[in-house]
Amino acid sequence: MARSRTLRWKALLPAAAWAVLLALLPWWLGLPLLLALAAALPLLQHRLDVEHARLIRRGLHWGLPGVLFALQRALGGNTIAWGAALLGALVGYTLLAGLEAWLDRELRRAPIATASAEWPELAMAPIGPPGEIVELQPPVWQLVVDDLDNPHAAQAGYRRPVYADGGYRFADGMSIDGVGPHASFSPQGRWLVVRMNDERGIVLWDRECNQLHRLRGWQLCGWHAEQPWLTRDDSEMPLALRVVLEQDGD
Repeated sequence: MARSRTLRWKALLPAAAWAVLLALLPWWLGLPLLLALAAALPLLQHRLDVEHARLIRRGLHWGLPGVLFALQRALGGNTIAWGAALLGALVGYTLLAGLEAWLDRELRRAPIATASAEWPELAMAPIGPPGEIVELQPPVWQLVVDDLDNPHAAQAGYRRPVYADGGYRFADGMSIDGVGPHASFSPQGRWLVVRMNDERGIVLWDRECNQLHRLRGWQLCGWHAEQPWLTRDDSEMPLALRVVLEQDGD
């Protein structure tokens, strides 16, 4: 603590001596010196190093009271003189604040502090969208002899289909032709999937949207989030239906 106090006094003594010197000089000598220092800051800011710029700024802050004291002494030291000195202090320090704000404009624009403050959060943040673990529920196939047994038959609008002549016939007139007797419902009953006659593809019926998709070369691999996942071969990675439709142009 004693060492820091000594260093502080060593830094303040030159500044105080500068202020006393300008107070003893005539104001018409001290004022041009301050103006020259103030002009050197913006004109030479790219050539001055940090320490020299700091010394000039300190010289302006400490030299202004000395010049104002010399001014009030030259005006007679009365009330009007002190009023002029106080007004000069108000104007002078306002101009100094504006000058320093203009000189430090680049520092305020640089996002160094923000970037360093946010760096731990950025380093710990996940990269890319959050991952999702897809666990497929295997399909349950039925071998339909006559009627298709739907475990969700209580759903509104369901009519038990009849399998005959290589297709399914529904009571409302809808039919799915060119398919075999193997069928499977999705876990919640939204989808009905049937295999084609040659076992080389499947037909998917979206009962909610009333859409049929005939996908030759694809097989049902399983269900995830009530959506079918398909594959061409057991060695390939299963794909969601939307990806398959984009590939096949359906």
